[in-house]
Amino acid sequence: MPSPKSNRNGNGQIESHRRGRSSSFHGQTAMSVARLRRPRTVSDLMSLINPAGTAPEGLPRQPPKMLLKVTVLRSLAPVQVLMRPEFTVGDLIAAAVRQYVKEGRRPILPTDEASDFDLHYSQFSLESLDRKEKLIELGSRNFFLCPRKPATTVEGGVGVTTPFASCAKEADRVREGGGGGGFAWFKLMQFMM
Repeated sequence: MPSPKSNRNGNGQIESHRRGRSSSFHGQTAMSVARLRRPRTVSDLMSLINPAGTAPEGLPRQPPKMLLKVTVLRSLAPVQVLMRPEFTVGDLIAAAVRQYVKEGRRPILPTDEASDFDLHYSQFSLESLDRKEKLIELGSRNFFLCPRKPATTVEGGVGVTTPFASCAKEADRVREGGGGGGFAWFKLMQFMM
């Protein structure tokens, strides 16, 4: 006696079902598919490339946009800004401040004016970047944004606050001025004895 699985619908129905499954999606049988001809191919694909659309071999290609990360002073995560390489450091500062305020990050910035901030390579870098320098020339994609520190100068007995762009210049001024030069180490040595 045949098993119920092998003879469910009868042998005739199983064979006709198999014949129906062998046809393709478009209703063509396997014999008509074999008659199809292969399309002609181009043996030299490099001849089809348009030489006018490629960059000259001597010049390096520039990316259309760069993803830059700017960490703001006392912030947990950097602000990610997508900019073109021909933009300047000043444009990056303005975009980073705008993005920081837009995202509502903490701590809240004292001002949202881009002119009140300086961009550095890292938080340990004393010298800030020139605002007119192009982003492609910087050599880095990670930066540090901090508020400008005002330097007070006395002119005619009146204190005037002016922003300075370089912390390194201020450090040199203090070292040369009244910092004691090499004598500061000597004073420290006297204290330790």
